[in-house]
Amino acid sequence: MTVHELLAPRLADRTARWNRRVPVVGAVVVDAVVIVLVTLGAALGRMRLPFFAETGDVDNLLAIVFVPIVLGWVVSIALHGGYASHVLGAGPQEYKQVLRATLVAAGATGVVSFLAKFQFSRGFFFLLIILGIPALLVGRHLLRRTVHAMRRRGHLGHRVLLAGSVAQVEEIAAVLRRERWLGYEVVGALVPPAYVGTALTGDFPVLGSTARITAVVRDTDCDIVLFGGGGADSAQEMRRAAWELDGSDVQIMLVPSLTDVATDRVRVRPAAGLHLMELEGPRAHRASRASKRAFDIVGATFGLVVASPVLLLTALAVFWHDRGPVFFRQSRVGRHGDVFECLKFRSMVVDADRMVDAVATENKHGEDHVLFKAEHDTRITGPGRLIRRLSIDETPQFLNVLRGEMSLVGPRPPLPQEVERYSEDVRTRLAVRPGMTGLWQVSGRADLSWEDSVRLDLYYVDNWSIVQDLGILWRTVSAVVGGRGAY
Repeated sequence: MTVHELLAPRLADRTARWNRRVPVVGAVVVDAVVIVLVTLGAALGRMRLPFFAETGDVDNLLAIVFVPIVLGWVVSIALHGGYASHVLGAGPQEYKQVLRATLVAAGATGVVSFLAKFQFSRGFFFLLIILGIPALLVGRHLLRRTVHAMRRRGHLGHRVLLAGSVAQVEEIAAVLRRERWLGYEVVGALVPPAYVGTALTGDFPVLGSTARITAVVRDTDCDIVLFGGGGADSAQEMRRAAWELDGSDVQIMLVPSLTDVATDRVRVRPAAGLHLMELEGPRAHRASRASKRAFDIVGATFGLVVASPVLLLTALAVFWHDRGPVFFRQSRVGRHGDVFECLKFRSMVVDADRMVDAVATENKHGEDHVLFKAEHDTRITGPGRLIRRLSIDETPQFLNVLRGEMSLVGPRPPLPQEVERYSEDVRTRLAVRPGMTGLWQVSGRADLSWEDSVRLDLYYVDNWSIVQDLGILWRTVSAVVGGRGAY
């Protein structure tokens, strides 16, 4: 055995540990820098802002409390699990822990100041919290996006060994291949003995059965073993696999037979040594409640008022280009299959509908695809190309929202002929009002495949929440400014 072969497992273990620690170290550094800047900013604001009466001795106060504030804030986040590796990089739990830790730190500061009779500037304290919460959340978000970008480029990755039935292995591998930001590189699979030698659709080999797990882990230098359904024949076999990997730096993860389910819909209940997973039902009915409708009305009204100058200029540009109608009205299918007239600024020539066959060969998704999108559609006018790229053509849909035919956020409003080709599962998209924007819009728009657009819309319907709506609206700005998939 060569020196390289002897050192390879140790180097792999060190690399795996480093890749797991980088996000944690990054989170600590980002939080510390943000808290330092916020503390200095709060002190400066207390001294300079005109609505505070007197400056007082903020300079002396800052000299006393600066270090305790920074250290105490970071320690509070750590004690609340804000630096646990399993909460970093995905899901809302990371942000919840930071927010909870900040509120606890603020409460503790107030209590200690009261008990010690310490004269803590209320203006400084107010600015510290008001600036600190959004700054920390934005810092974590930027760090998350940086880590995701690095993983997409092949850095900070993890070598993953899949264990499970053939169907489960292929399904999990497809998800990991699609979500490259996770940084999980599948190096091989373990399947039940009867299926050893089966060819998989992925670009990784079957390396044996779970009985060889220790040898396979050593040979592949993987740092994560991911068990899906069928990965172990019994609880005893699963326990034995964990015993065999004890002492190594390999993580064991279990994947339930659930995909595209939001984490807040799943609850684990321990009972008699069993970990029972309770799955909350789909939330399509919640997306039809009065709270979402009120949110839509307020948002659409605000959008119309703010965008009114742009709407006026766009209407003039469309009209003066060819003296044709300003609006394009098209039948779309809404909630429960109801057909409505969807409004857009006209971005194509007047007789565009008659020219569909002429540009059909440009269909980006193929002839058998439900959607029709041509990347270089000759029917688009000069002004139309700009307003489509910026999604200004869709702003009249605020009126559809006010009329109750659409929502600010939801699945893409389909054409009647598209709905005729829907399978039974895809028809679930019609359980809620279609949206001006949605997961389909912010995840690539027309660059997405039909399967991915359906998956995202169904995920939205099943996992709706007002927080998710706010997040999609925020991401819509980035997608529109970047012009991804818009043509």
